[in-house]
Amino acid sequence: MPRRRSYDQYCAAARALDAVGDRWTLLIVRELLTGPRRYTDLHADLPGVSTDMLAGRLKEMEGAGLVTRRRLPPPVPAHVYELTERGRALLPVLRALAEWGAPALDEPRPTDAVRAHWLALPLLGPLEAARGPGVVQVDLDEGPFHVRTGEDGGAGYGDGPAQAADARVRTDLATCRALAAGELTLAEAVVAGRAVVDEPSP
Repeated sequence: MPRRRSYDQYCAAARALDAVGDRWTLLIVRELLTGPRRYTDLHADLPGVSTDMLAGRLKEMEGAGLVTRRRLPPPVPAHVYELTERGRALLPVLRALAEWGAPALDEPRPTDAVRAHWLALPLLGPLEAARGPGVVQVDLDEGPFHVRTGEDGGAGYGDGPAQAADARVRTDLATCRALAAGELTLAEAVVAGRAVVDEPSP
């Protein structure tokens, strides 16, 4: 592979941006933080990226040690991409970016694509504060996703329903945005009738 462009600065931030500062790279990490993904699934959840761009970014990320590619065992004739340990270590970076960007969400623009699990990142903090460690499934009209919270380094999120959830939250996109921006807490959303929290039976 040709050498990637570099800032050529002896600086930790510059080195990090050498690896993840290109367009689409951190959004690919966002998708792979949900777990291994096939190329076609990645492309479907990254609207706007060309197939050439996605293939190129994945190859660069493999070269940087952020992503690996492996073949699924039979009978599934497919390859998946997944994050390496170094790639997964970008979760706190994306959490910080999502927290910083949440106040700018406002209402979805007419041109905005929407995927339910994109709300998982900015909700990790508010749900952790409201619920403590555990797994919370969030049900939106746009689909379900789940988050894992806790101080043991096991924080994360996934697309779709959780296999076993400690609680389920039913709400809407606008309330998710308000929670992410710190405009209200989960308890306040429940009192206002904007969210319903279901606890599993003991």
